[in-house]
Amino acid sequence: MKTTEQLINNLAGQLSGINRMIKEKKECLDVIAQLKAVKSGLSAVMNKYVEDNFKDCLKKGVKPREQKIIKKLFSEITKNN
Repeated sequence: MKTTEQLINNLAGQLSGINRMIKEKKECLDVIAQLKAVKSGLSAVMNKYVEDNFKDCLKKGVKPREQKIIKKLFSEITKNN
């Protein structure tokens, strides 16, 4: 799985490409398709960032009951993204 930094770098490249497409007046549907890809990529960044930070919390001695709550919260946050 890619790191948060790699995912962000991919998004930066996609955004640069979208900017170029808009300047070059590319087809509207092509631009929209790329914008949707960025939206999906942003969700992936959020999910990875949240996942990584929850893992850090769990490693720092969170009580077992709290671990279950955190895992459930993570599941809810990342669902449908």
